[in-house]
Amino acid sequence: MRVAVVHDWLVTYGGAERTLARILECYPHAELFTLVDFLPAAERGFLGDRPVHHSFLQGLPGARRHYRSYLPLMPLAVESFDLSGFDLVISSSFCVAKGVLTGPDQLHVSYVHSPMRYAWDLQHQYLQQHGLERGVRGLLTRGLLHRMRMWDVRTANGVDHFISNSDFIARRIWKIYRREAQVIHPPVDTEFFQPARAERDDYYLTASRLVPYKCTRLLIEAFARLPERRLVVIGDGPEFRKLKALAGSNVSMLGQQPSPVLREHMQSARAFLFAAIEDFGIAPVEAQACGTPVIAYGRGGVAESVVEGKSGIFFHEQTVDAVVAAIQQFERRLTRFNPAEIRSNALRFAAERFKQQFRACIEEQARQPAAAPIELAVG
Repeated sequence: MRVAVVHDWLVTYGGAERTLARILECYPHAELFTLVDFLPAAERGFLGDRPVHHSFLQGLPGARRHYRSYLPLMPLAVESFDLSGFDLVISSSFCVAKGVLTGPDQLHVSYVHSPMRYAWDLQHQYLQQHGLERGVRGLLTRGLLHRMRMWDVRTANGVDHFISNSDFIARRIWKIYRREAQVIHPPVDTEFFQPARAERDDYYLTASRLVPYKCTRLLIEAFARLPERRLVVIGDGPEFRKLKALAGSNVSMLGQQPSPVLREHMQSARAFLFAAIEDFGIAPVEAQACGTPVIAYGRGGVAESVVEGKSGIFFHEQTVDAVVAAIQQFERRLTRFNPAEIRSNALRFAAERFKQQFRACIEEQARQPAAAPIELAVG
């Protein structure tokens, strides 16, 4: 059986790429297709020596730094891949990957990290954050996103089976495409992220890409109200300079750090803070795998990975007052959290569990009458 895996783009080894790595472990002989491939050499180990095919976007001016600016061309680029020689097509999609062209005798299974947030329910937030609410540029952007929505809905018909990374995203898929999605939570490296110390330091930790929707600013503003408490922020992104200027003396901005440094901070932190509405949220699960409780905004995928009162607590408004109140509540209940129970909860998302569920899903879909009979050979 010939297998093609289609991933939107390869520029950094993030959460979607960690999931991609496990998919490729299931199908070690699969060929990989992506719009652009600028993944640094140090992060390419999971690709092995497999062929990586990129689209014409790779050679366009400024694509390395400004590939997102070519969004209007991405549907054309993903449709340019000739996958006619493959029996099974797996798309790993958070933008346009699910829109690849497949035939009636091919099985197309799409693992959706999220439909395009900025084109759907987060459009207004996206326009506001980028100053595109008014003017000609704003009008043109709205027109582009309108066209992207039409294309996105149309291409959902080319997917035989949807998999979502959370119940939250399954609801978004139903809302947009009116298609059911099977939930298989993303894999978390619970072998790497493990508890190490019985004693905890007195700081709180957050780690994410520093972009507006992650709401790191909200956490920094909350700690301005808690000068006796310390916050460590790990991550880089467009908002780094602004957030560093905002941070008080009790907030440490460490920038991007290698995985061992992140793990060490997760093992030592009093709690991990998470203020975003995230599709799933791998970082909070990594923290729980280290036995660290999570204080999170109780919406999105994190509501599926954190057990209230057992592995963390939720706040229910994205406000400074709500964050401060949650931290104070957590400190009153600090001794109730058991690191062993917290880690046990995280083991629900272990990588081997993901691979077993993913392979079982593909095998089940291959047996469906609508799919051409194919002989599966998995790793």
